[in-house]
Amino acid sequence: MLLRNIVSREELKRRMDADNRQYTTISFYRYFQIENPQDFRDQLYLRWQPFEVVGRVYVANEGINAQIALPSVHFEAFREDLFTIDFLNGIRLNIAIEENQKSFIKLDLKVRNKIVADGIDDPHFNPSDTGKYLEAEDWNKYLSDPETVVIDMRNHYESEVGRFEGASCPDADTFREELKLVIDEYNETRDKKILMYCTGGIRCEKASAWMRYNGFNEVYHLKGGIINYVNQTKQQGIENKFKGVNFVFDQRLHERVSDDVLAECHQCGKPADTHINCANVGCHLLFIQCSKCAEKFNHCCSSECQSILELPEAEQIKLRKGKPAGRIFSKGRFPKSV
Repeated sequence: MLLRNIVSREELKRRMDADNRQYTTISFYRYFQIENPQDFRDQLYLRWQPFEVVGRVYVANEGINAQIALPSVHFEAFREDLFTIDFLNGIRLNIAIEENQKSFIKLDLKVRNKIVADGIDDPHFNPSDTGKYLEAEDWNKYLSDPETVVIDMRNHYESEVGRFEGASCPDADTFREELKLVIDEYNETRDKKILMYCTGGIRCEKASAWMRYNGFNEVYHLKGGIINYVNQTKQQGIENKFKGVNFVFDQRLHERVSDDVLAECHQCGKPADTHINCANVGCHLLFIQCSKCAEKFNHCCSSECQSILELPEAEQIKLRKGKPAGRIFSKGRFPKSV
């Protein structure tokens, strides 16, 4: 049986758009020593076909990191099957904050060196020696302590649109870059309570272990990240202290948590928190755009890209030939004058 997708993206999108079923979006991870990641990856691909799973999954010697979606009618059967895998039995499944939105169109199951790129090559570092978990209620209590240091372990374009009030948001493009920054920037706070959070928990879990390894004494991290926190506040009727939107790495790009708009349009400067990718495929810059600028620039990041988008497709292909595919390293780095 074929262990990868061979259907075009256009056809997959057409099929998904025509599918009127409700979908459930799930994320989960676990650090666990997997002896043969390739075999485990292939097994997952086969066993998830009956459940029509789509999404992005990374498997490595250190564990699994999954962001997936599936028709809601298959969810219970999928969970049952997942729990038959020993090291995933009883694993916490983070259900998307905004339900029933379609987040993926195909299943990408990839073997990687690590399930989250961290740039750490120290053989003595133990990622399982993590800080202490905090559930939502205790997280709120710790947030109220003025001596507590709260660190957002996400990239700058994520914290730009949503964050906990008073959180420190390092200006980093990648997790690997941020791990280096936090050790230097917070060196003077080694004896204070350090609270760390991220989207679903995987980054702040490893970051908390890294902080402990580097001599920080009292490190905590939000169990299940923002997704689990918001769901807990709803279920338990406690105050939600996360403001704005939660950035997610799928075609939705964000989940609305509160009505607060913390960011601004990168083109006109008016309040906005909607990320889009520039409609010019040769650019594909990720940036924030308000509805008026979306209409004015035809969903492009600049007049230049708008002009290119208006050219015949053949001309656009010629302009892209021999050039890097998109400004992926410019996520959110955008001048406010176009």
